[in-house]
Parts: sequence; C-alpha cells; structure tokens
Amino acid sequence: MNILLASSELYPYSKTGGLADMVGALAKTLAHAGHQVRVVTPLYRGIPEQYPNLRREDWQFDLPLGVQRVQAELFSLEPEPGLTVYFIRQPPFYDRGGHYTENNLSYADNAERFIFFSKCVTHLARYLPWRPDVIHVHDWQTGIVPALILNQKAREGWGNPPPACLTIHNLAYQGVFPREAFALTNLPGEFYTTETSEYFGHMNCLKAGIALADWMTTVSPRYAREILTEEYGCGLDGLLRKRQDRLIGILNGVDYDEWNPMTDPLLKETYSATKLSGKKSNKAELQKELGLAVTDAPLFGTISRLAEQKGIDIQLAALEEMLSADMQFVLLGSGSPAYELGYHELARRFPNKVVACFGYNEELAHRIEAACDFYLMPSRYEPSGLNQMYSLRYGTIPIVRATGGLDDSVVDFTESKSGANGIKFSEYSARALARAIRKALALYEQPELLRRYRRNGMKVDLSWDRTVGEYLKVYETAKTDASA
Repeated sequence: MNILLASSELYPYSKTGGLADMVGALAKTLAHAGHQVRVVTPLYRGIPEQYPNLRREDWQFDLPLGVQRVQAELFSLEPEPGLTVYFIRQPPFYDRGGHYTENNLSYADNAERFIFFSKCVTHLARYLPWRPDVIHVHDWQTGIVPALILNQKAREGWGNPPPACLTIHNLAYQGVFPREAFALTNLPGEFYTTETSEYFGHMNCLKAGIALADWMTTVSPRYAREILTEEYGCGLDGLLRKRQDRLIGILNGVDYDEWNPMTDPLLKETYSATKLSGKKSNKAELQKELGLAVTDAPLFGTISRLAEQKGIDIQLAALEEMLSADMQFVLLGSGSPAYELGYHELARRFPNKVVACFGYNEELAHRIEAACDFYLMPSRYEPSGLNQMYSLRYGTIPIVRATGGLDDSVVDFTESKSGANGIKFSEYSARALARAIRKALALYEQPELLRRYRRNGMKVDLSWDRTVGEYLKVYETAKTDASA
C-alpha cells in the first residue's frame, strides 16, 4: 500500500513531544512491513545542518494563502528502503527558534504557517507521480487537509482522491484562530459552519478534521472513550459522539530500536529482564552525574512537559510531603515558568534528594529511564503516554493515574497479582499520589516482588510491530469505503 503521512514534527528530525516519536515509529514500521511510505513535515531550523545529504527536489510550491501567494521548495531524504521524508522549505515560516512557540508564547502567525503546510500536503497528495492509497494526518496542524481534499474533488476536478485518516494525539490542542483566519484556506463558506470548522465565532482546525476525515483514531482505546464525554471532550464531545462510528482507539507503540536496555548505546551498562545487575550501575552513574549521593535509596524520576495536563501541581505537593522519606527524585522537563520555579525551589530545599534539569535532552532521558526505580506520571489526562511504556521496557516501575493510555498500558496489583508491573491511583489529588508513592516505598523493601514487577514490565510487548496492524486495518477500511 502507498501511505502518505503528514505531521508537524517527526523524530529524529524535529520533536517537542510524543507526536514526533509516534509518527516516526509508525512510518518506519510500515516501511519494514513492505509498504511504500512518504512523510511530509516542515524543514525547521537546524535540520539541513544535521542532515547534509538532504536532496533538493525539482518541485516548487506556489499556493494561495488568502489574498497572497506563498512559495516553497521541496527537499527529501530516504532514511531506509520504502521510506521517503519530504521537507517543506519555507524559511519565513519554519526557520525559527521553536516549532510552535518561543519564550512560552505561540507564534502569532501559526494559522498561516500550518494552513500553508496543509496546502502543501494536499498538493503533494494530488500531484506526486507516486499516488497514495491513503493520507494519514496528525493533530490540528494538518486538520484542514480533509476539507482541502473534498473541495478539490468537488470543484477542481480531483477525481477519486485518497481517503483521509486523522489521528488525534491530544484533543486539548485544537488550533483555534480568529474568524479571519478562515480566509487563509481559500475554501468556500460551506467549510466554515457549525458542522465543520466554525467554533464559537472562531476557526477550529481540529474540528474541521474531526467533521470531515473519513476515519479518526486516537492514541489509546480508553482515550477514545474518554473524549466522548463532556469532562474530556474539550468542547468537541458532541461532534465526536456524532461521528463515533468512525473513531477507533489504538494504543501507541514503542520503537524498540530506540528504546531497548539490552542495546541502548547511551547507557553505562546494558541489561535485560534476566540480567538486571546493569540497572544498578546505571543508577549509581546517574547519581554521580547529577551530584546525588550514591546510595541504595529508591530513585524516582519524571520526564515531562511542565503543563497542567501532566499533573505537575499534585506531584509538587506530593513530593513536598514524601521527601522526608528515604528517597531521591530527578526531573527532566520544561514548560510553565511557575512549575519550573516549583521544582527549582524543591531542589534548593532538598539539595541531597532532588535534582531538576530543565530543557530537552534525549540522551539524559534514556539515562533517567534506565537508572530510576520508579517513574512518576500522575497526569490529569493522558491520551497515550510513551514514557510509562519506556519505563516498563527499562524495568522502571511506573506510578500512574488510571486515565487514557496510562490505564491501558500499566497493570496494577489489584488487577493481576502475578502480572502486576506498576502502581495506579484514580483520584486526582496529591493525597492519592502520596499514597501511591508510599506503596512504591513498601514495594522497594521487598526485593523479590520488586524484581517480579520489573521483569513483568520488561516482558510486555508494546512494540510497533503489534500496533501497526491496527492502523493497516483502518487504512484498508477507509480504502474500501472510498471505492464503494
């Protein structure tokens, strides 16, 4: 099958979160399975320097964007057989300090940037000599692609276009812009209605995708159910319920080429479920690196965006209570200045127990996953989550709130005494999280049970080889529907 993916970020070329990991791993796994895969993504600052073998294609974009026309170039890379990555080069839009924000402020022209990107995706889908059987778009940044396809089919002679599938990675981020932004799409008014992209007098890119995509997926089965409710639906639950027969939840997978403690080159010592001694040396190495005492005290870790969604408020409060116990904690993340200050203060007050590292550091993330005994992920909501899956693979026991993909991927002792691999709690409160941390401290005092939890987690198959078949079923169904 010929599959065209479109994403505003793509690992290893660009990344702000799990979206990049997911699309990168999905593309690679589809190619390994024998499909022809093309991915379209913006050419952000730094990519040409990191990948000097980028090839400039004989292709020019000259597309309307409201009353203007905008030009761009196309570059490509073939990282492996069956997989081509297309980069849209438009320096005024994409050669910037950040992908969506800078200094914690969204770029004022994000509507222009990603409406134009969506037009480039649609243009390639229509005019490439290589014709896709399906187009798979991701999140609000490509949400208007289904509308563009339908308009070109109805008015511009695009006969038999491929079906469009949309994956919702996080419903809270919808690409909502002032009403005037709709003019940038150059679409007729029928695409700006309460049934399509209009949202309380604004334009909503993700809503357009939900209304018009042939099929939709979310990144875990539980999240697919949660977003049908008012609590998690972020104002779009009514539309999602209306289209729930076209919505399916597929739990994200892990790229075990990148995340595998038996082969990870970033670790001091590799290890496996049957030979766990290397985990202890990775812990001692990280303690030394971060200036923590090299002790056998349980080491807790978090790698996260510092946003309300991630449960940072209850985590700070729970740590405040629990750091009187014999434990250590390391954070890697960035985001809300108030939350960064909260961790900075915690590290200042508990210098022998807490280290807070701010920013993005892929290598340190691997070392934290390998070194920690427990991983804290107390999310208010979590569409899929990846770090709890990395933690399982690395024998680091996840402590999670039972929501979204966290609930789908972690097994608590109350669910299976023999198969438990993590600790869950339900109530969103610092008290409930502190209680879960106390359970972890008690578990740490039982070496044989601790080993069983670790081994259970490391043996779970959360690979993309398992997951990719679910996406292929969606593609095949969309293709069949489109030709009916």
